[in-house]
Amino acid sequence: MNYPLFFDNVETITLFDPLSQVLGSFEDGKITFTYKDIVKLAGHSCPTVGGAYLMTLRSLEALYKDSLPVRGQIKVEFKEDEKDGVAGVIGNVISDITGATQTSGFKGLNGKFARHSLMFFNAKIDSSARFTRIDTGKSVDVYYNPNIVPPSSQMQPLMQKVMTQTATPDEIKAFGKLWQERVEKILCKHNFDEKVIKIVLL
Repeated sequence: MNYPLFFDNVETITLFDPLSQVLGSFEDGKITFTYKDIVKLAGHSCPTVGGAYLMTLRSLEALYKDSLPVRGQIKVEFKEDEKDGVAGVIGNVISDITGATQTSGFKGLNGKFARHSLMFFNAKIDSSARFTRIDTGKSVDVYYNPNIVPPSSQMQPLMQKVMTQTATPDEIKAFGKLWQERVEKILCKHNFDEKVIKIVLL
């Protein structure tokens, strides 16, 4: 399986999943997600998918400074409706990593390990998303702005050709390369840039 090499250079996210530990899915309940894992689940790599991954990474780092994030014990809120713009896509990525869902998640074992009712849309917040630890109530707001990293000037004309099915195979390849170069810049060069990704402790 061939893919852009930068996928392997993106920081990984490791969590403790008590349900996986109890059910013997992963030794010690530790799960590590790579950006490549999330791209497989999303079906593509783009500034939205990359941004959702980065938002989760930085938010969990801030919430769990000296310990592993606990999967299934993280609430996530969005100001948009899940049908608005890319909110649903971002929600799916964050759900894959944190386990948080609206109502479709795991219902638990004897009242433990539930994953549902942990994700909310139409929340009264101003940030891109809010992450909250269920055990401590500690929250962080995360602000993500991919516009700080603009696409190549060659992107628009190539996209037009791709969308109208007039692009040659070489042009299609060039478009994909430029597309991923922007994602790489966001995830590997601007991953600590507060103009792109900002965390505010509440």
